[in-house]
Amino acid sequence: MSERIITGIDVGTYQVKVVIVRVPKSHKKERVLPQIIGTGYAESRGLRNGYIINESDVIRSVRSAVAQAEKAAGVDVKRAYVAMGGIGIDEITSRGEVITTRADSEITNIDIEKAMQDSEERILEHIPNKKVLHAIPLSYHIDGQLVLGKPQGMRGTKLEVETLFITTFEQHLNDLVNAIESTGISVEDIMASPLAASFVMLTKAQKRAGCVLANIGAETVSIVVFENSTPISLKVFPIGSNDITNDIALGLKIPLEEAEKIKRGGMSSASYSKRKLDEIIAARLTDIFELIDAHLKSIKRDGLLPAGIIITGGGSGLATIQDLARAALRLPSRIATLDPGQNGKIRDASWAVSYGLCMWGASGDEEENPIGIAKQTKHNILHWISQFLP
Repeated sequence: MSERIITGIDVGTYQVKVVIVRVPKSHKKERVLPQIIGTGYAESRGLRNGYIINESDVIRSVRSAVAQAEKAAGVDVKRAYVAMGGIGIDEITSRGEVITTRADSEITNIDIEKAMQDSEERILEHIPNKKVLHAIPLSYHIDGQLVLGKPQGMRGTKLEVETLFITTFEQHLNDLVNAIESTGISVEDIMASPLAASFVMLTKAQKRAGCVLANIGAETVSIVVFENSTPISLKVFPIGSNDITNDIALGLKIPLEEAEKIKRGGMSSASYSKRKLDEIIAARLTDIFELIDAHLKSIKRDGLLPAGIIITGGGSGLATIQDLARAALRLPSRIATLDPGQNGKIRDASWAVSYGLCMWGASGDEEENPIGIAKQTKHNILHWISQFLP
């Protein structure tokens, strides 16, 4: 295997972050971690709640962040893996079935593909204006019996699959790809931001036991729920740390700039009550965790995730956030941290998505986990998008 250069671009509402990694040569049996060789960031402009409202502003922000990363890495970026976030991201589950094709009733990859295709066809009329980003198989049944593991090679007359589909608005997808392509970079693959972050924020043990990863961004809070190493649910809420800044500004009657500094702990003054500030922040954070708890109740996982909630994103640094999460969700809670290695090139958890994209790019299509299977379906989406590009 020859050395590869992989780039991840995270177009967030607050900042555009770019990470460039080098994947060293390795033997097939070795698993080599990508080495970060360059990072870049720029203030995001032209976005609202994670979707593009002014393409030219977004293009300028992406160009600026990419140029910074290219200079640090000493390479030119031609292709990149891109994160798709924003309130347009949603989920829908579906069940598909197929009669096995072989005379001896042995189940093949073709049968699995047909069953998943059937599950997708059943939801298309329910998701107008949307496109499937990821199709993740949750469980298989053969002749009504649950299969533990992969069904390939087993025998049966009827194969059923329950599939989790991660969807986004077609227009948001087109706008994002157009903006990236306009900078002269071709989009290799697209991944939902919460899944990208999970590559570097969660351990295998946490995913296996069951956990929820919550990314508190500027204008959105996104969560992904794992169980038995599989992402079983993903949701984005239109609320974020900017709402906390606004609450502080209104509650303390101070300018927004001052409220942002106070929220980040970079400013203290005798002109306001620390107790009142804590009450303002706690009220909004409690609202966020109540939304998460309501979603966990809807998928019957409230209070049932042993690895608890792992909090990341720009809003994760607020004081008492762990205690509030623990109380609201009745789950263990912790703040996610990135590995301090990599020569300090990524400084905090806000880089999780762009770095996770690089990890995703470095993993092969042969990955045997559900996300690896989802990767194989992505090229169909890019083929579909390409027909609309100039």
